[in-house]
Amino acid sequence: MFADLHLHTRHSDGTYTPVELVDAAQRVGLSTIAVTDHDTMDGCPAVCAEAERRGLGFVPGTEITTELDGRELHILAYFVDVGHPELSVELAKAQAVRQQRIRDMVARLNSKNVPLQVEDVFRIANCNAPGRPHVARALVERGYCANLDEAFDRYLKKDRPGWVPKRKMSVERALSLIHAAGGVAVMAHPGLNHDDTMVGRLARMDLDGLECFHPRHSPSASMRYEAMARQLGLLVTGGSDCHGTSKNRPTIGTVRLGIEHVDRLKERRFAVGVQQTASSIRTVSV
Repeated sequence: MFADLHLHTRHSDGTYTPVELVDAAQRVGLSTIAVTDHDTMDGCPAVCAEAERRGLGFVPGTEITTELDGRELHILAYFVDVGHPELSVELAKAQAVRQQRIRDMVARLNSKNVPLQVEDVFRIANCNAPGRPHVARALVERGYCANLDEAFDRYLKKDRPGWVPKRKMSVERALSLIHAAGGVAVMAHPGLNHDDTMVGRLARMDLDGLECFHPRHSPSASMRYEAMARQLGLLVTGGSDCHGTSKNRPTIGTVRLGIEHVDRLKERRFAVGVQQTASSIRTVSV
């Protein structure tokens, strides 16, 4: 009984449809999956319905782009109420920021004599939460780059011609929203931040868990983050951060989290619900 709690679909920058994601999860023998699309929960209802039909466990979620002291941090939200009004409004704002960023990136590319059309990017994205990978795919499709790596290296990485910084939600606001929506807040891939002091700071801000297992964490890093989570009283999670087939071979199932960690997330979720009830905040069952 294993889970993969960090998966993306076509509703953000993944390539899998909800049905394809469930197909892939079953092929690699997962018993539970979580959808954590960037700044959106649009894919959760369809994946939930398909997973339920197939007898697969499902955790609704999202990956919220935040910042702390000017540094980007990703916060995974699990078991949140998909229809929570305040969270929905803030995610819609984040999606609008993402859409404007695409327009700004294309405008910068145009100024460098790369005649990409913004309509090409939005057509490929076909979602409310587009990102740089969609611009990269458009550059490849139009023949301006040979592959996605070239698109990022030439145009889309920081300080490249098409780079545009993005406005992000404060981490404090994200944690508050997740808890208000009955969810559990987990810091994503801490190893990618290159600053482990951030973990302790977020723990003091009422973070619930730490993504200890990730494809870009070495075994020794995963062990270090597990020990850190125990020391700080944080839950342990993990996932493959799979984006479908957009990044070479699919990574789904390459991180296999013991199902007991999902049970602990559920327990924490219910504890959050009790705290909310005490504060007269509405909770909704999933």
